[in-house]
Formats: sequence, structure tokens, C-alpha cells
Amino acid sequence: MITKTINNRRRRRPKQGANMKRIPLLLGVLLLFPGSAQTFAADSRELLALLKQGNYVIIFRHGATDDSQKDIYPFKFDDMKAQRQLSEKGREAARQIGAALKAQGVPVGDVYTSRLNRAVETGQILSGKEVRAVDVLTDSGAGSASSMANPTGANAKAGLAMRELVNAVPVPGTNNLLVTHKTNFADAFGKEAGDVGEAEAFVYKPNPASPAVFVGRIKAPDWNIASN
Repeated sequence: MITKTINNRRRRRPKQGANMKRIPLLLGVLLLFPGSAQTFAADSRELLALLKQGNYVIIFRHGATDDSQKDIYPFKFDDMKAQRQLSEKGREAARQIGAALKAQGVPVGDVYTSRLNRAVETGQILSGKEVRAVDVLTDSGAGSASSMANPTGANAKAGLAMRELVNAVPVPGTNNLLVTHKTNFADAFGKEAGDVGEAEAFVYKPNPASPAVFVGRIKAPDWNIASN
């Protein structure tokens, strides 16, 4: 769900990390963070219009997984039986988002993912491209079920590393895609960002001269709404 940010102290706002700034009004897309009841489909289209121009970074949480599978830590990235995999629901969500990106002409540049296969597969389906699996985006909760259920955002080192990747400027005219985990969202953007849903995305505008600027967040079903 894409919502509008207003200057209202009574509304909940996820922390964007010590070095993250809020989007200036001149970008034309104002978003309410979770906790707001209002949604506007037109805002989804405005955000897509921005993404069509490129030069943004879209950070996804991986899609839904098979809960009957468990992660084994230390991670064995080549052993598919030692980690949770995408469920068919997760794959279908990624396919639908990927189709919406393609249909709307959103240019995709580099794609970075966690080294865990559920993130790699999400990135591949979303983009139709090869991905770069990196440690920076790999589950900072070390596969812990309790960390995923209640991310604290306490891993400052992991959060800083992810924010640096978020602020890497894409090839001009393209958008970088990142696929990571719930715990990493909380570490990078504050504990409140740990409410990120499966296949939900945060959008940032990188800035080589200062911290990246938060633009908005899009729940998985709303890509299709915005495309209509």
C-alpha cells in the first residue's frame, strides 16, 4: 500500500536511520507511513512515474516462504535443504511485480540480493536478470526465528552497510533493485521498518553528496493497482 507522508506528529513514522533524510516536497510524492488509514491509487501511479525515469533504489523483502523449512546456521548457501525456500505464493508475487515493472517500462539496472536462495530467486524473478548475491543483504538475524518475528534493529554494523548500498547511485536512467530480509530492514531503517511485508518494497533516492532520501513503500499487490 502506498501512502502519503504529512507533517503530523500524531502519525507513526518508521525511523530512517541516523543518516537518512525525509523526501523533500518538491519530489511531488508525499507518503503516510503505516498506521494511516488513507490510501490513494493515484499516488501509486505518481511513484511509478518517478521510477520510470530511473535513478532510484528499490529495496524488496523476499517473497513468502515455505514455513515447513528451517534455516540452519551457519548458513550453507549451496544447500537448498538447509534454508527456507520461496513458496509458490512467493514466486507468484515476484512474477506479478516483475510483470508490472516490465509493463510500465521501469528500467532495472543492477540487482543485488542476499546470499540466501529465497532472496536470490526473488531477485531473478522480479528482474529477469542475473543477480549479485552479497553479504551486506544476507539475513542479519542469522536465521533466528525470534529475530524475524521481532526484529530489534540493533545490528548497527549491518544497518550501516546496507544504507551505504542503498545510497549507491545506479547507472543513469536505471533503478537498482535490492532483495533482503526483515531483520535487515530494521537494522538499516529503524525498528519500525521491521513491519515490512513479504515482497513489500521501500524506495529511496540516492544522493552522492548526502544520505539517501526515503520516497515511499509499496506493498506487493499495489504494483498491479498502479499499473492499471
